[in-house]
Amino acid sequence: MVGLGAIRQVSRHRQALMFALTTPAMSSKVVTRNSVLFLRVSCKQCLSSSNLVQMRSLADSKQVNDNVEKIRRGESESVGNPEDLPHFRLPAVQSASEKASKSTTSAGKKEMPPIGTYVLPHPIWTEEQLHEVKVTHKQPDCLVDRLAYRTVRLFRGGFDVFSGFKFGTRNEKKWLNRICFLETVAGVPGMVAAMMRHMTSLRRLQRDQGWIHTLLEEAENERMHLLTALQLKEPSTLFRLCVIGAQGVFVTMFSISYVISAKFCHRFVGYLEEEAVKTYTKCLEDIDEPDGPMKHWRTQPAPDVAIRYWKMKPESTMRDVILAIRADEAHHRIVNHSLASLSKDEFNPYKPGK
Repeated sequence: MVGLGAIRQVSRHRQALMFALTTPAMSSKVVTRNSVLFLRVSCKQCLSSSNLVQMRSLADSKQVNDNVEKIRRGESESVGNPEDLPHFRLPAVQSASEKASKSTTSAGKKEMPPIGTYVLPHPIWTEEQLHEVKVTHKQPDCLVDRLAYRTVRLFRGGFDVFSGFKFGTRNEKKWLNRICFLETVAGVPGMVAAMMRHMTSLRRLQRDQGWIHTLLEEAENERMHLLTALQLKEPSTLFRLCVIGAQGVFVTMFSISYVISAKFCHRFVGYLEEEAVKTYTKCLEDIDEPDGPMKHWRTQPAPDVAIRYWKMKPESTMRDVILAIRADEAHHRIVNHSLASLSKDEFNPYKPGK
């Protein structure tokens, strides 16, 4: 019978707590949890079947043995259903959060929280910081740096030609295609690097020196850039297929590269972010062009997800969104160049959200 071993343990320790059977009108249910004996009692006169009354007393050996015999004779019910005892608390005193989690819409489905409700810490930029971002370049210092820089330049040139961005007028369609596609790639390095360092920490039974949280924050930040841009674009089937192909190739290449040289990968991302700052600076120039095809972004309202994520003013526009994204990319530029200059066992100087 379930619970007999635990009941005998209660008898040996003589320190168990139990529900007392106080009147003949009460029926009992034996429930054991960590050497503590509980009896679910239901009084025909004053208690409903769902109420729980917790009456604690020390159980002596006679009481325990009597209950064991009742179980053997089949006079008590089976072991209690855990659903009747959620965390051994009375249903009447469940927290407000538990009640809220059970609330449903009129259609019977739980409400979906808006995009960006659950996010990791990330910088919130001031107006001054947004306009202080400059296009910068770190000169390669060694063979690894030069290899990383040339790889980025090769990827940048190839993508400009392949996407048609280098030819014709840069209109909204071209900009959204470029932003969406590049952000699907930009979200890969942080996640792959964080996973690699996480597995290394587990395998070596050592601490990570604080790198993982920064890398995960970077990956999520790039993904939020993508989700923001997707508020203005409905990806086609061809676009989705290109994303799948690029992700498969890039994740594989970056993972192998990180195993070989983490320094190369972080320097690569640092130079990649330099190019991203150039790209978004060029986008701002197109927006500010008086009669250009992007001038409407000066007045087009920012998506709600952007306002929530960057804590922007309600009247913010798409131009403000591009400023915030550019500031994020400039921050990733500094962080990855810094990590590339550190030994993999050195402490990460960037605190969460910094």
